[in-house]
Amino acid sequence: MRYLTDFADQAVILPVVLAVAVTLALQGWRRGAITWLVVVMGTFAATLCAKLMFLSCSPLFGPMDVQSPSGHVAAATVVTGGLAAMLTRRRDSIIPAALVAAVVIGLSRLLLGMHSLPEVIIGALIGLAGAAALMRFAGRPPALRLSPLIAVVVIVATVLHGLHLPAEAAIRHTAYRAAQFIPACRGTPVWRHRGTG
Repeated sequence: MRYLTDFADQAVILPVVLAVAVTLALQGWRRGAITWLVVVMGTFAATLCAKLMFLSCSPLFGPMDVQSPSGHVAAATVVTGGLAAMLTRRRDSIIPAALVAAVVIGLSRLLLGMHSLPEVIIGALIGLAGAAALMRFAGRPPALRLSPLIAVVVIVATVLHGLHLPAEAAIRHTAYRAAQFIPACRGTPVWRHRGTG
């Protein structure tokens, strides 16, 4: 499961996203490249905001078993959906592919004990919203040369697989500091008691 879930780590996903954008731009689909970057980064930003909200106010959300929505699931969902549309040249392949990624990475996160079911579901919903935005704004992909696109994704993901960005610690620290300024969120955060898993 660890091998599988590592493909959705930000240390792999971010370079893949940038490499795909460059490949699309070099093939002349600038609208697709810009939409890809804006939507995927917007999905990451929405995930970060959700993490900060739930972590900052964990005393309020503790009974829901939500501390940190899954960024792995959100990232895998939006990226897989977008890649499926480009590789199949069909916009209607975005949501099914995104759902498969959400289920596969979501299960890996659950089995590894990294997230609760509500955290996986929230991550999947954020990723699916991003995938739907890609479907809405990117337009139909032109006749792209698929081999460079596939090669870029495979090479970057393979080379970087196993690397991890230590973003979660920084997010938790920021959330703890933010909680000090929000009266409703003051108190001992639930995640301080449960550790950092």
